[in-house]
Amino acid sequence: MHKLLTGALSTEKLTVKIPNLPLSLAGLKLVQMSDFHYDNGLLSEKMLTEAIAVSNAAKPDLVILTGDYVNTIAKPIHQLASRLKNLESRYGVYAILGNHDICYPSSKLEITNALTNVGINVLWNQIAYPLGEKLPLVGLADFYSREFNPEAIMNQLDSTTPRIVLSHHPDTAEILKKWRVDLQLSGHSHGGQIVIPGMGPAMIYYAKIVKKIPKKLLRKLPFLRKTHSILRHWQWSEGLHIVGNNQLYVNRGLGTYFPGRLFCPPEVTIITLEIPVLPYLLCQI
Repeated sequence: MHKLLTGALSTEKLTVKIPNLPLSLAGLKLVQMSDFHYDNGLLSEKMLTEAIAVSNAAKPDLVILTGDYVNTIAKPIHQLASRLKNLESRYGVYAILGNHDICYPSSKLEITNALTNVGINVLWNQIAYPLGEKLPLVGLADFYSREFNPEAIMNQLDSTTPRIVLSHHPDTAEILKKWRVDLQLSGHSHGGQIVIPGMGPAMIYYAKIVKKIPKKLLRKLPFLRKTHSILRHWQWSEGLHIVGNNQLYVNRGLGTYFPGRLFCPPEVTIITLEIPVLPYLLCQI
């Protein structure tokens, strides 16, 4: 039944070009996983085992986890962490938290500690340098947290310095347009879960319908408001996007809510970083 609701795991591979990327980091390989929701049967053990195997087989330089490890309570994080400690990478595993990881006052600390105890580096409004000073890794607090304050973090970096930014919620890409973001990695949307071939996520059309419902009636239907508020930019629900001068990649996640996924499989993402080839260099080849 779980396989019927989720579909088979998809491995997405892409190349992202980053201006001023140090030559020593060209060809660097990242693996991204997101939105595990590891409780209440939202992620099967088989799917998780397969995702970890895919990641390890890619021999990544860096593994990045972009939030929502649990669904509500923090307790399942301990079992999930015991699985995630099997992730292998050259420069380590780095993680941020999502909105489901801060549902309760104690959740943030419990989840952070559980991941840290198995060697996963959790960033919360922090800058890390696993790849050296020329390509910092920025991990932001969750968008729904009172501590979400990108200005205080992003302004610490020189505008000429390439950087990768981890932010669970894709809508933050709109806010982050005022800074340089060579690659933002997000999750949260589950890709919309139900996608209409050739048209995109069904939620785009659902959101348009909700907007036309009179506000008085909408107040009596809170479940509609909640679903509509998951994401404003449903056009960014999955894949690679250009937002202003920045690049955003949104992972569809591994966990699945009812009624399941349709043309929107769970994913592990393998990203290779490259240096753009300038026109004048092409003439020299």
